Amino acid sequence: MGFIKEFKEFAVKGNVIDLAVGVVIGGAFSSIIKSLVDDIITPAILTPALKAANLSDLAQLTVPGTAIKYGNFISQIISFIIIAFALFLIVKAFNRMKKAEPPAAPAEPSATDKLLMEIRDELKKK
Repeated sequence: MGFIKEFKEFAVKGNVIDLAVGVVIGGAFSSIIKSLVDDIITPAILTPALKAANLSDLAQLTVPGTAIKYGNFISQIISFIIIAFALFLIVKAFNRMKKAEPPAAPAEPSATDKLLMEIRDELKKK
């Protein structure tokens, strides 16, 4: 019976629930960022560059006579950089929206503490 109780305590802890929510929201957020990069930012950046190189897709960049498609690799690097930069901007904006909580005022000493401090001060005088 102890094993089941221990598992229940583990599964219901706040950290586990927070982690589960974070994973689900992270998956949804990932698709939003991927769409932003794939559908908006990357075409806006790559279209002029591809037209200048007379290409319609980066996948057309290959090493002649081989199956090595270095264009796909370049595309993934560009996507990574754009995703990292977009996440940086979002996290930076989120952190700016967070307000720093002012530190709590120190608690007044209790009546017992005040009495003990008076006794201490009187003993120091002697």
